[in-house]
Amino acid sequence: MTDPLVPSSLLTPLISSAAMRAVLDDRARLQRMLDFEVALARAEAAIGVIPALASDQIANAAKAERYDLKALGEEAVSAGDIAAPLIKALAAEVAKADASAADYVHWGATSQDVVDTALVLELKAVIDALIADLNKAIDGFANLTGRHRRTAAAGRTGTQHASPIPFGLKLAGYAAALARSRERLRRLRREALALQFGGAVGTLAALNERGLDVAERLAALIDLPLPDAPWHSHRDRLAEVASAFAILAGSCGKIARDVSLLMQTDVAEAFEPVAAGRGDAAIMPHKRNPSAAAAALAAATIAPNLLSTIMAAQVQEHERGLAGAQAEWSTFPALALVTSGALAAIVDIAQGLEVDSERMRVNLAQTRGLIMAEAVAFALGSKLGKQEANRIVEQASRKALAGKRNLQDVLAEDDQVTLSLSVGELAKLFEPMGYQGSAQTFIDRMVGSLQGRGGKR
Repeated sequence: MTDPLVPSSLLTPLISSAAMRAVLDDRARLQRMLDFEVALARAEAAIGVIPALASDQIANAAKAERYDLKALGEEAVSAGDIAAPLIKALAAEVAKADASAADYVHWGATSQDVVDTALVLELKAVIDALIADLNKAIDGFANLTGRHRRTAAAGRTGTQHASPIPFGLKLAGYAAALARSRERLRRLRREALALQFGGAVGTLAALNERGLDVAERLAALIDLPLPDAPWHSHRDRLAEVASAFAILAGSCGKIARDVSLLMQTDVAEAFEPVAAGRGDAAIMPHKRNPSAAAAALAAATIAPNLLSTIMAAQVQEHERGLAGAQAEWSTFPALALVTSGALAAIVDIAQGLEVDSERMRVNLAQTRGLIMAEAVAFALGSKLGKQEANRIVEQASRKALAGKRNLQDVLAEDDQVTLSLSVGELAKLFEPMGYQGSAQTFIDRMVGSLQGRGGKR
């Protein structure tokens, strides 16, 4: 399987998971289309629309390995979609055993019914593959959270040290974001992936009064919800699924960005797991490059652009549109592949992230206590007022920076500070884990929400 927008067996593994490549294998995609045709014939035979023997012959012929993928692809160019040549080939295969049964292939359906339903079945498999990896990543970050919920680290805003945080808070945030994507995908799998069966203009008129009966049986056989009506030119459900994929890729990109920054030589607080050949630099053997983060970031860069195509494809004409479905058919696999690649990289990180707690302590001390300026300002503010406290701490911070001194020592020389805070109280304000507010509660709430447990109050 190669990415339809990057047709290279050499490059596609860089941006996708092996499981997703198997889901999107060309023969697997073809079999889903054939599965629709079999289910349609079975449903129509059960209702009495076509002979039961015809449905058996169609089922016998609907094996993807019997068909020439290259020939079907070439015929699709003139047909305008893949369904028409496949239906023709299926009928010819059925006719080898029973010419009369071949007449009942695709009875009452339209080509878009086949393509859309096959796409929906594919998206179910895509979501299942993503959820399997999401479970691994969420569990990995949840375990790391437990180990590092009291590990002091620098909280950074605008890439600069701001105030201390427990490193577990950052990790729990990763798990919670991924869990929201998991829940989003679960909901969409239930609600958005519906059968497409409407015939030429969405009325099933070719089946007379039996159309809805066939549709109900077809939906049951193919294990898809039956929508209120066919949705040939209403693509909002698919757009929502695509959005969920792009959101997941973006969440993976955010995590990857953090990890890549934490891996910088000057920071060196957390690292991707070590493996032979991983992150090696061709001529700089001392380097440990963030290769998993790079894969996730590349995928997160690509995904929004693919999403925009799916969004644009919503604008379709009348009862059945022109070209929109074709755009989705090519774009969804690419979006699924890059999303899987982003997530696979994050699974790798979640299951093997190396955390250097000692380096975190060293980095916290790098600003000589300035990272605790907010804590001191609020403590003084309760005694001297906010404006005066801010003035004192700001002035002391500038003095500490200029003299390369510790902020605590500079503040200890200020009479207003010493009259307001005892030596012990001032010292306590410079303990990083003494200034974490509701962080531990937030960790509990996020971890509690991962499996739907009540973590909120």
